[in-house]
Amino acid sequence: MIPVLINNLAAARRRQEKPCLPPILFLIGLLAAGCGETSVDGAADSGASSAGGDASLPAGNVSCGPARAKVVAVTDGDTITIEGGEKIRYLMVDTPETTKGAADCYGLEAKEFNKSLVLNQEISLVYDKVCRDRYNRLLAYVYLNNRELNTLLVERGYACVLHIPPNGDDRAGEFKKIQDSARNAKMGMWGSCSEIACLK
Repeated sequence: MIPVLINNLAAARRRQEKPCLPPILFLIGLLAAGCGETSVDGAADSGASSAGGDASLPAGNVSCGPARAKVVAVTDGDTITIEGGEKIRYLMVDTPETTKGAADCYGLEAKEFNKSLVLNQEISLVYDKVCRDRYNRLLAYVYLNNRELNTLLVERGYACVLHIPPNGDDRAGEFKKIQDSARNAKMGMWGSCSEIACLK
């Protein structure tokens, strides 16, 4: 196999053409290229950055809860349940409601988008100063393949910014800019709803 490849390369150099790889090497290359993980943005990740515990994620308040968990249920666009039954409420965002009889414009779309990303996936969780809300849900920034989903929900027009200090004090400006961009571009609910329920 190696002598054939060397001969192909040498012949290609003489003809100043691109070398023609033997079919088996071509297939091996295709298989290797397909081994990387696909991120939520559709770009290939390096494989070193999977769903949790990576040095590239912020440390956060490690005493709040698990750093990694598998999602077993999606309540709506900003609330999920992980293995063990713990509910997680996404920090800094508020999606239109679909629970308790509510049917806010773009609520179902937000829930389905969230579900398509995280259901049955292992996620990473990064906490802030206050661990739980008044409903005893863990408050977290949620990551999948090193992509933060809290900002993604706002960026795609599925969520409004909801800043409840002291959590998110250091990131409020960042989230507001993302929301302004989504609103100006009429992303998601900004281009589809006459009334934005999560702004109330």
